[in-house]
Amino acid sequence: MKAKARQYALAVWGAFDPIYYACSRLEYVEDTWNGFRSIFRVRVTKYKGREVVLSDGTKIQKNDLLLKIHLHNIRLTRELLHLNSEIKKGCYIYEQVKEGLPYIANYLRNHEQFSEIKGIIGITMLNKGCERLGFETFSIVNPFYKWFKTIAFIPMIVVSQLRFSS
Repeated sequence: MKAKARQYALAVWGAFDPIYYACSRLEYVEDTWNGFRSIFRVRVTKYKGREVVLSDGTKIQKNDLLLKIHLHNIRLTRELLHLNSEIKKGCYIYEQVKEGLPYIANYLRNHEQFSEIKGIIGITMLNKGCERLGFETFSIVNPFYKWFKTIAFIPMIVVSQLRFSS
């Protein structure tokens, strides 16, 4: 029964993902030479949060341009299906993110607004190991936005629970 529920949930999510992709103005981060697509999809966005000062002194303020990164969650979920250990899954995610970072750097260097983009931002529940990859973490302080993002993550949590339990 769980296998059928998992297949159904992944089919629905897989059908919804191209619509989400089209509506969200995301772009794939890929290597145009060999067609490799990293686990990331991105878009340039204006920052709307509270002022944040990074450890290198960079100040991120309202309306600064940032590159927002999104993990390609349905792809990642499908790729994790064959792994039977939480440690292997965590390592796989970490390696996919690490492998994708040079492609993000290349994307940024070649972006027409490169000189205006102050940093990279992403919202995730997978924040263990972020510092080892060069990221800093900050909590969302706006209660309404935090609530909205929590609600948005519920489908991923449900599918993950279906996937992790056998």
